[in-house]
Amino acid sequence: MSVAAWALPYWTRGQAGRETPPELFRVLYFGWLAAFTLKVLGASWDVSWHFKWLRDDLAPPHLLNSVGTVIVVALTIIHVYTGYGVDRTAQRLIQWGTGTFLIAVPLDLINHRVNGLDITSWSPSHMLLYIGTFFMLAGVIRGWFTGAPPGRVRTLVLGGLFVFMFENVWFPAQHQEYGVFGIRAWDAGKPEAEPILLQFAADQMGRAIDREMVVRFALPVPDQVYPLYAAMAAMIVLVFARAMIGKMFAATAVAGAYVAYRTLIWPLLAVADFPRSAVPAFLIAGALAIDLAFLIRNPVVRALAGSLVATLVVDQVLRVQNAWAASPPLISPVTMAIGGAGLAALWLAGEWFLTRYRLRARNADPALSRTPG
Repeated sequence: MSVAAWALPYWTRGQAGRETPPELFRVLYFGWLAAFTLKVLGASWDVSWHFKWLRDDLAPPHLLNSVGTVIVVALTIIHVYTGYGVDRTAQRLIQWGTGTFLIAVPLDLINHRVNGLDITSWSPSHMLLYIGTFFMLAGVIRGWFTGAPPGRVRTLVLGGLFVFMFENVWFPAQHQEYGVFGIRAWDAGKPEAEPILLQFAADQMGRAIDREMVVRFALPVPDQVYPLYAAMAAMIVLVFARAMIGKMFAATAVAGAYVAYRTLIWPLLAVADFPRSAVPAFLIAGALAIDLAFLIRNPVVRALAGSLVATLVVDQVLRVQNAWAASPPLISPVTMAIGGAGLAALWLAGEWFLTRYRLRARNADPALSRTPG
C-alpha cells in the first residue's frame, strides 16, 4: 500500500480531540521528532556559520532548517484540519507557535535588510523565532503527554521533546559560548571570522577592526545575562521535564543529552573549520540538583530549597568550568542571588501550573500520585 493510499482516508475535517488511531498518532509525532531534529541540526550549524561568514539567506544551514520548517507546517495543517493527535489546547499552541514562527521569518529578513548583520542571538526578530518554536513545542509536548499510551516509548519520546525544548530555550545563550572562543582566536592572532565579516561588523560599529570591536561583536550583551539565564530559563525547563516525565533522573537525562549533542558536534565543526563554542557542561550539575529536589514531597519547600541549591550549584560549577576549560565571563555571586530569587518565583508558579492543568506524571510526585498524567 502506498503512503498516499494509507493516509487519504484520514484526511477528513474534524474537531480537536477526536479519537486518533494509534498508528496515525505515532506517525504524526515521529514526524515532529524528524522535523525538530532537522531544525536543531540546521540551527547548530547556523550559529557557527554566522561567526565565520557574512550572512546569506540561502546558506546551507538555513536550507536545512527550512526543510524541518516545511515538515512543521505540514503537520500543523494536519492537526488543525483533521483534529487528530491533539486536544484543543495542544492544537492552539501548535497553531499559534507555527504562526508566530512564520511571521518572524520575513520580519527577520526585513530586519537584516534594514540593520545589516544583526548577529546577536538576542535581537527582537530572533527572539520571535524562539518564542514561536517554544509554543509549537509546548503544544507537541502536551499532545504527546495527554495522548500517548503508557510505556517506554512514551517516556523516551517525551524526554526527546524536552531535549528539543531545552535546546530552543538555551539557543540564544550560545552567542556568548561562541563569543569567548572568537575572542581567544583573535588574541592568538588567528581570527575565526573571515575578513569580510570582520570588516562588515566594524563598518556597522563605525570603528576600526580591533580587539574592542571583536569583543562587542562576540559578547554583545551584559555579562550578567548568561549565568542569570542559566539559573532561571534553563532550570525551569528542567523542572517541568522532571515533573512531566516522572523519572528520578529525568532532568539530568535531558540536560545530559543536550550537552552530549553539543559535545559531539564540537569536533565535527572543528574538522570542517567552523568556529567552536564553550559546551555548557555545568548545566548537568544544575539538573541533578533539580532531580534531587524532587525527593522533597512538599511542593513549596521543594521549590524554595531546590531553587537555592540549583542556583548555588550552577554558579559554583560554572566557575569550575571557567577555570578548567572555557565559559563566558563570570559575575559576582551577589548577582546570582537575583537568579535564585527569579528561579524560586518561576518554580513556585510552575508547581501551581503543573497541578492546576494536570501535567504531572503519575510517579513524578508521591504526594500527588493520584493526579492523572
